[in-house]
Amino acid sequence: DLDRWELSQLLSGPFDRHGCLLSIQAGAGGTDAMDWAEMLLRMYTRWAEKKGYKHQLVDHMPGEEAGIKSATIEIDAPYAYGYLRGEKGAHRLVRQSPFNAQAKRQTSFAGVDIMPLLDDANLHDIDIDSKDLEITTMRAGGKGGQNVNKVETAVRIVHIPTGIAVRSAQERSQAMNKEIAMRNLKAKLLAVAQDQRAKEISEIRGDLVSADFGSQIRNYVLHPYKIIKDTRSNFEAGDTGAVLDGDIDDFLANYLRHAANSA
Repeated sequence: DLDRWELSQLLSGPFDRHGCLLSIQAGAGGTDAMDWAEMLLRMYTRWAEKKGYKHQLVDHMPGEEAGIKSATIEIDAPYAYGYLRGEKGAHRLVRQSPFNAQAKRQTSFAGVDIMPLLDDANLHDIDIDSKDLEITTMRAGGKGGQNVNKVETAVRIVHIPTGIAVRSAQERSQAMNKEIAMRNLKAKLLAVAQDQRAKEISEIRGDLVSADFGSQIRNYVLHPYKIIKDTRSNFEAGDTGAVLDGDIDDFLANYLRHAANSA
């Protein structure tokens, strides 16, 4: 674990002390990528469990054959955003495919996005023109009782100038999901503005995570040998099973040190 003094230096960003929403999206690789997205969801969930952090799955879209198309986990704990903000980007898996009869080597991608959990007090200064928003409703996916798949309660909001999109399906009512999605969109815009050192929301560039070849932040190789390596800090680990079971602290710490040294 990072010592207290080093931690205070590395986690000194304006939103670092907040909790976070971590979203995972299956990328290139078909069914394998959806399975990979679910493996990542388990990895981050196990990390939160081991830390004793309060967490809940707030959105979940299952894949057709296996895995998930996307999911969002809320981790409501001090500094969760600071610890995990470096996880944003494409995660690449290389393994023998369990979905291929010949067990061929398969490369899959999943995109991870992260935003701080901010309350209304942090967001009241943000003004978004309604003309810049595209709001759509849909049926919520996944488990949730009889009401879930019959009524369009899930809400997706796209900020048209940047292409940044958020979705909320955790509540039973469309109005509540719209309120949550709006709050999450503001938090995302604030965090992206901070990353891009933009003074105004209008200065923000698009911030979409590309979950495809050449864009990965970390490689998880399970075949023909086993190694997980971060492409930014160059930190690597051979115990792939432990990492995928949530032991990611060394990756988080090494990325934070790398980011601080690169600033």
